[in-house]
Amino acid sequence: MLHLFRSVALPATLAFSAMLLAGNAHSAEEVPHDPCPALLQEDIGKLRSSDTIRLCDEFAGYPLLVVNTASRCGFTGQFESLEQVHQRFKERGLKVIGVPSNDFRQEASTDEETARVCFVNYGVTFTMTERQQVTGEGAHNLFRHLNRDSGQPPRWNFHKYVVDREGKVTASFDSRIEPDSRAIIEAIEAVL
Repeated sequence: MLHLFRSVALPATLAFSAMLLAGNAHSAEEVPHDPCPALLQEDIGKLRSSDTIRLCDEFAGYPLLVVNTASRCGFTGQFESLEQVHQRFKERGLKVIGVPSNDFRQEASTDEETARVCFVNYGVTFTMTERQQVTGEGAHNLFRHLNRDSGQPPRWNFHKYVVDREGKVTASFDSRIEPDSRAIIEAIEAVL
């Protein structure tokens, strides 16, 4: 009799387990996972190119350092240390994105001049976008999210945001903080 009980109980237990697993699989299907965070859900033009950067394709799942730049600013020399940070951490997955903006009236009047400052004068190899608004209602989607999530919209050029692999802003630094400062390096290392 005991033998019969075991053979009957075992299939019932397996059937119950199968129902639980099927229920879990079904609920996972009902909640689709979007691998692209909201701040990357709008394309952006590439500096001095007809190419468009599909932010989700290029940057989703990577730690980011995003900076609003200007080629005629007293902080323009930070391009040099931004490039050094890019070179130091690119093998570990960090992506650096420079976004030129004339919000503070210090960007060159042409893309050609902006590109010359970035690529020729400072040897930038990280991603540079075309000019964008980074503050206010007209800000590009990337900066609308950075500004909202950090609570610190740029008050000047070369404001820096560190973003983790899930698209969450983990740190924000004003213009006076050098890209290779200890505080920024520590924030970057925390998201790698």
